[in-house]
Amino acid sequence: MKAPLLLLFFLASITFAQAQGFSVSGAVQSAQNKETLPGATVQLIRLPDSVKTATGTDKDGNFRFQAIRPGQYALQINYLGYKTLTRSVQVQNAAVTLGQLQLEESTNSLQEIKITGSVAMGTQKGDTTVFNAGAFKVAADASAEELVTKLPGVAIVDGKIQAQGEEVKQVLVDGKRFFGEDANTALRNLPAEVIENIEIFDKKSDQAEFSGFDDGNRAKTINVVTKQNRRQGQFGKVSAGVGPDKKYMLGASVNFFKGDRRFTVNGLSNNINMQDFSVGEAPGGGMRGRRSMGGGGSGSGSGISTTNTFGLNYSDQWGTKMEVSGNYNYSNSKNENNRLSFRDYFNSQFYEQQNSDNSFNTSRNENHQFNLRLDYKINDRNRLLISPRLSIQKNESFSNTTGRSIFDQDPDNEAYDEAILTTTDNRSDADSYSYNLSNDINFSHRFDKPGRTVSVGLNTGYSINDGDTYRITNVADFAQPEKSKYLNQLIKSSRNGLNWRGNVALAERVGEKSRVQADYSISNRQEDSERLAYDFGEADYTDFNSRLSNSFDSEYLTQQAKTSYQYNSDKLRVQVEGQYQIANLQNEQEFPRFYQINKTFHNLLPTAQIEYKFSKTTNLQLDYRTNTNAPSVTQLQEVVDNTNLLRFRVGNANLVQAYQNSVNLRYRSFNTENNRVFSFFINAAKTDDYITNSTSEVNLEGEPLLTGLEISRGAQLIRPVNLDGNWSARSFVSYGQPLSFIKSNINFFGSVGYNKIPGLFNNQQFFSTSTNYGLGGSLSSNISQNVDFNISTNSSYNMITNTLRKEQNNNFFNQSTQLRANLRFLNGFVYRTELSHQLNAGLSSGFNTNYTLLNMSLSKKVFKSQKGEVSVSVNDLLGQNISVQRTVADAYVQDVQSTVLQRFFMFTFSYNIRTFTGAAPGERTPGQRGPGGERAPGGERERGNFRQGARGTGGSGM
Repeated sequence: MKAPLLLLFFLASITFAQAQGFSVSGAVQSAQNKETLPGATVQLIRLPDSVKTATGTDKDGNFRFQAIRPGQYALQINYLGYKTLTRSVQVQNAAVTLGQLQLEESTNSLQEIKITGSVAMGTQKGDTTVFNAGAFKVAADASAEELVTKLPGVAIVDGKIQAQGEEVKQVLVDGKRFFGEDANTALRNLPAEVIENIEIFDKKSDQAEFSGFDDGNRAKTINVVTKQNRRQGQFGKVSAGVGPDKKYMLGASVNFFKGDRRFTVNGLSNNINMQDFSVGEAPGGGMRGRRSMGGGGSGSGSGISTTNTFGLNYSDQWGTKMEVSGNYNYSNSKNENNRLSFRDYFNSQFYEQQNSDNSFNTSRNENHQFNLRLDYKINDRNRLLISPRLSIQKNESFSNTTGRSIFDQDPDNEAYDEAILTTTDNRSDADSYSYNLSNDINFSHRFDKPGRTVSVGLNTGYSINDGDTYRITNVADFAQPEKSKYLNQLIKSSRNGLNWRGNVALAERVGEKSRVQADYSISNRQEDSERLAYDFGEADYTDFNSRLSNSFDSEYLTQQAKTSYQYNSDKLRVQVEGQYQIANLQNEQEFPRFYQINKTFHNLLPTAQIEYKFSKTTNLQLDYRTNTNAPSVTQLQEVVDNTNLLRFRVGNANLVQAYQNSVNLRYRSFNTENNRVFSFFINAAKTDDYITNSTSEVNLEGEPLLTGLEISRGAQLIRPVNLDGNWSARSFVSYGQPLSFIKSNINFFGSVGYNKIPGLFNNQQFFSTSTNYGLGGSLSSNISQNVDFNISTNSSYNMITNTLRKEQNNNFFNQSTQLRANLRFLNGFVYRTELSHQLNAGLSSGFNTNYTLLNMSLSKKVFKSQKGEVSVSVNDLLGQNISVQRTVADAYVQDVQSTVLQRFFMFTFSYNIRTFTGAAPGERTPGQRGPGGERAPGGERERGNFRQGARGTGGSGM
């Protein structure tokens, strides 16, 4: 009996091994000088169906294919300047080791001919654009951000990194997370000199990458691949500066890299509006979003800030199975801001009603954020992923605002005849606290049958928000003084929320190139909100105001069942999904009046994706998606918010969920022969039951929720409603190529956007539309480390229309042009300058302010290694810095001008830390993509559709 049992065991082992596949490995070298050939392209072609699996050789010329089924194959190796090597490979029941494979040179010696060339910028591999960092010249102490912004299709817009027209959500370093989802901080804390390659792609969710099915959760991602000899050591920068008027800055950012272990410490204390410390920060600089510099509404914040920050980032491989990453950030800031705003209303019973405010605001904010990610690969078949997050925030604010509301009292007269409706004086003092805790758990399992997987996930979240606001408001009505009012109130608010979501997904391979998946999920969002208003009595806030108070509970339970089908070949990937959703919305209000609402929604949510690869460097992707959006607790609460006594706001308990259809088309192309990059995307969305605003100015005295309140002339009641007719579209195109005659790279980009928003005014429906045309370009040097410059310009023309008041249609234009230059000369002198010009036209009177912002510094490198630097810098040399921002809403256009930091001087000392010990020969970080895209041992498979070099059994891509 023992022999048959052993035979059965042996046969079972062979069958199991065949299902798993075997490895094929070898090394590539030159036949002439025996030198290794890193970066060679290696293809394993399965016979007779010619299915290809590709990878590349590492630093030592080694390559390896994993999970190859038994059978007959052809191995093909290509390397520039060498003849193509082809040989047969027979995979049976063991790993295949091919040893040293030698390539013969294909070039012939020619006399009187000089051949020159340039380093290839990169390539396009499927949906991933790979750039060669060595092809872009930057200053010796430049940051990764400065390198990345030289790449075609990459720019900084409103202080945020954008790639191919979309905001970059996260940055990976060698395939591992770095500073969580803070892309800007990640890029600013890496020096450019440690970077080998930069990959740009749309990262799918963890579950989608494991199962192979795209769940639609994508994030534009940059993966920074570091050089082999820069993965061991310490690098970073410390800097200290002082200047007149008590200006100061002290900051440091230090990275400790040791194999898989990455540890970063950074800190900053300053009163010059710096929000984070960068290893490439130029003294006196900051026009790329590091500071609240203003200028056309950069979106990075307004006012003058004093900031203290501290951060830790950590990632490591614990043993062979556990990958861990986490970060902690602390910030404490104080901001002061004088703010002037002008609002022009599209619709009003008062002709050309306008409102202007002048306010002084101060705020203090303290924030703790902690993120952790544990990726436990239990074995080849099981994986557990745990991601907890915690944030604690405290905020104190004070504001004092004076304003007035005016209109044209004689519309028939061409001359503007101003009449004052009301004047306001509003003071507010508020404290608030918030606590947010969440955790994601996902378990995935691969069955014995190739392609069969199951994933189970649980997401939970809990939040607490409490706050007290003391406010004094005085509204003077000029025409009807008896309606003038004085208000002295305390508002105590609290809102608690609990949410959870569970899901299970089962995927199954059907045939050689197809898969199906079944998915079920259930989620619940519970929120209770309380707003208690107290009027000032004889000595304290003791008079409870039930009319302005509210207690509200909401629960939103959703169940979804989904089936999916996917076809995936070397050229074509097609995926279709059908999802049925049942959503139940329950609301209960205790006061000021009791009511209950229970609504159930049934929706069919189809999804389709098509991706076609014309070649290795060109692909086209089309996505169609549907989704729903439930109203928030604030939108549902039927309680009066009288923060602005001329703009009362109430909720609407009858709101239903919005339903959206969206289409996305993406095209990417990278010509590796001439380094030309071209990409475009088009997005269009249509929303039914869109949640918008209904504004009323008439019969407000008859509104039940406003009963007993004094209504001033020009006052409005605003409540959310569901309306059809909302849709939007946006397109973006970019083109880039090198200019060899000036050793620089040029990029062009353009965009067109359209947004149509429905609304109600006095129960009459209208549409507010916004059309935007954008055009821009950049020229970045690729000369040397001594000459580094970047010139960019971005123009935007906007057209605003309203169907009720066509005479108030408005067009405006803004253009932002920037120059950044670093010049090194003599023996260690460095001149840096940042020049920005802002042009505004078509804004409100007094806001069409154009300016030129000039920052510069002169530095001298010190010490033998030139790691130290002393500099004198000036910020806003011309004293023209301003901040102007325009907002377009459904019922008005608003222009805002805020306080900004103006001219100051600073003396700074900086020291660059650079201590590297190199890497072990042939070492590659587990999980890092190698040449051709293959993953190192110990790393998870990259992306759900098994990208090149990391394909599933047999290399079929399925």
